[in-house]
Amino acid sequence: MVNYWKSKVLPKIKKVFENPKKVAAAEACKAFDEAKEQYSKEFEDKKTELEPKVIEIYGASSTEIKSLVKEPKDAALKKHSVAVGKFLDELAKIEFPGTKAVCEAGTKVGVGYIPGPVFFVLEKVSTFIVVEEKEDEKKEEAAPAPAPPPVEAAEENATTTTTTEESCGTSTTVVKEKEIVVEAPPVVVVPEPTACTTDAEPPKVEVAPPAEPPKP
Repeated sequence: MVNYWKSKVLPKIKKVFENPKKVAAAEACKAFDEAKEQYSKEFEDKKTELEPKVIEIYGASSTEIKSLVKEPKDAALKKHSVAVGKFLDELAKIEFPGTKAVCEAGTKVGVGYIPGPVFFVLEKVSTFIVVEEKEDEKKEEAAPAPAPPPVEAAEENATTTTTTEESCGTSTTVVKEKEIVVEAPPVVVVPEPTACTTDAEPPKVEVAPPAEPPKP
């Protein structure tokens, strides 16, 4: 009698008081776990075909979904359950393995109640994202370094000279910039002739008479 009570009656009573969503979620998770191996095989077979489509869907997703794909957490799943449901719907459109079953269960009980199946799908999605990020890093490393800024003409023409000054037993090195000075050619001013200089007579030179010889 006791065994009959525990095996037959008690489970039925528990089901009455239990949350029906939790019961349905447990059954959905159990069915999904039994089909995991099949979903994994389908994923490997269609991996090449799915990659560009998944990356496109992921790129158009919100920041919250991207964070959840990289770091699956129960709290974040429950908080953003509506956005996760839309993301799974987009994956189901491209026939991503396992998403159809997850979407059906999520419609009945909510994706927040079936974290196991949801995280299984997100884990498969993350394999494409990791590969994409690594390729982007390689492209950044292979990108040529930016060319140095052009040197201004003034800096090209300027040269430096080093002079050493010794004072009181100490030496000081002074670096000076050599200035380029362009000297203008000298201007020669030619005076114009005046009337005084052209009409004036040349000065007269007086010649002294010869000295007389002394008388005997």
